[in-house]
Amino acid sequence: MFPRRPAVVRRRPLLRTAVVGGGAYMAGKASARRTAERAGQEAAQDARISDLEQAGQPPPVPEPRAGQAADPDVLGQLSKLVQLHDGGALTDEEFSAAKVRLLG
Repeated sequence: MFPRRPAVVRRRPLLRTAVVGGGAYMAGKASARRTAERAGQEAAQDARISDLEQAGQPPPVPEPRAGQAADPDVLGQLSKLVQLHDGGALTDEEFSAAKVRLLG
């Protein structure tokens, strides 16, 4: 009857599967690495907290940023500086230096 055709080997589907599988493998490894790093950081933080609790010291309080006032007294002093500057008792340079010294 008809002559038999030789089998055609399709390599592109195999190549596509290998590329997709390799990409998924690398993404999984990166995700596992990030998870392990995060777990290590949390464990270190927990250890520091437990050390502080055992020592009887309260955890350190973060210092306020430059834009935030530490307490109402600083706001009062700053308003006095503004009044002195507006009244002409302080020059611009003196006002700036006092403000920097007050806010830290």
